[in-house]
Amino acid sequence: MAYLSGVSLTLRHISKTFRISTSSLSSYALQYKELGDPSTVLEKVQHEVSENLQSNEILIKMLASPVNPADINMIQGKYGKKPKLPAIGGYEGVAKVVKVGSSVKNLQVGSWVIPVADNDGIWKYYGIYPEDLLIKVDETLPLSSAATLWVNPSTAYRMLKDFVDLKEGSTVIQNGANSAVGQAVIQIAKHFKINTINVIRDRPNVESLKSYLADLGATHIVVENELRDIFKSIPKPALGLNCVGGKSAAELIRHMADGGTLVTYGAMSKQPLMMNSGSLIFNDIISRGFWMTKWKNTHSKEEVQQMIHELTSIVKKGQLKPPTHRFVKFDNFKEAIAKAMEPFVTEKQILSME
Repeated sequence: MAYLSGVSLTLRHISKTFRISTSSLSSYALQYKELGDPSTVLEKVQHEVSENLQSNEILIKMLASPVNPADINMIQGKYGKKPKLPAIGGYEGVAKVVKVGSSVKNLQVGSWVIPVADNDGIWKYYGIYPEDLLIKVDETLPLSSAATLWVNPSTAYRMLKDFVDLKEGSTVIQNGANSAVGQAVIQIAKHFKINTINVIRDRPNVESLKSYLADLGATHIVVENELRDIFKSIPKPALGLNCVGGKSAAELIRHMADGGTLVTYGAMSKQPLMMNSGSLIFNDIISRGFWMTKWKNTHSKEEVQQMIHELTSIVKKGQLKPPTHRFVKFDNFKEAIAKAMEPFVTEKQILSME
């Protein structure tokens, strides 16, 4: 009898151990199995996440994630790299730490973090990441600011810092000025006392848009056909930021200072970059590209963390606001995707997982 009781006790212990070792969280993710129209190929699926962590791993609960043009392009198969299918959508967002592995040093339960893994989408409720792929962010930031800090403000910050030695009073020209990156460029440039020439496409509500960008701190705002007149009274800029391509980029180049640098970080027009030989031969214009992922992969975590710290400081001073936005419940993702794909939309769609 004692033997049988021992067996029974052992079996109960094994059963308990098995349940602990295989415990998992059942949640949901937005997944696509093929490339194509996001409104068609993206679907909500069950997503199991183990609660068993390696010593350096962290379990996070996503809080919010915006729908960016890069997310749409990735699902369409029009991004610079193709995802391994099936894939979970989303690249940017903020999460809360739920559980930490035994060797995790710098994060604790409740910390807010930005996941920066290249190959793991974040449109999901839960995820597990090694500590070195999570960047700590201040929990006192507005959720909308924390969720949108990694891609667009970071891109704007790096382009203003890394290509031309800009001083107080320097001038930068950009197209797509109403984009999320464009809005961040305006505000960060103002913080550093740098002037901006902001080019936008003509549209029905153009005066309202001009007023909005002026409130952010834009120095000059012009529609494309007004660009030539503005340089009668201001110097030509040494730095141009291009997210449109095509004729719009050619116009930026035409009005840049000799030896100036054009940085291309997007191609919204889906047209090739137009740069005539004269700009190279007679004006010595330099053409460069920028991709935030590549910058992150070629710099240390400490450098990334320092950049996030400085951007956070600008946010907390009230000098860097998130783009106009609205929160959309995770279950209503199709609504957010459809809205994000509409033309002339300046309102950022942010998926809420809370």
